[in-house]
Amino acid sequence: MPKAMQNLAFSDVRREDRDEVYFRVKGFGPDARDLPLLIVNISPHGMMSRCDAPLDIGDRIRITLPIVGVVTSEVRWSLGGRIGCQFETAIDLASYYELLAIMVRD
Repeated sequence: MPKAMQNLAFSDVRREDRDEVYFRVKGFGPDARDLPLLIVNISPHGMMSRCDAPLDIGDRIRITLPIVGVVTSEVRWSLGGRIGCQFETAIDLASYYELLAIMVRD
């Protein structure tokens, strides 16, 4: 089985469900270049987003989120212009619900 598919299967084992959103954020790739992202779903532990840049499994990216600020995350899978990321540090629930309120409102 290709490495990307193995990691895709692994990434589907999540701690909790994701909340559906459609929210654009500014990110920075592993090379520190701008990385525009469209977050499609999110949880306190990670997210899935659309991304035009080619990213590899294991790449670390930084994302600027409302309320929370800059978070570092690791790309867990990458497939067809989408990436799944796990946050280095989980977002605390109070901040997460404030963040989510902004993401679904806009």
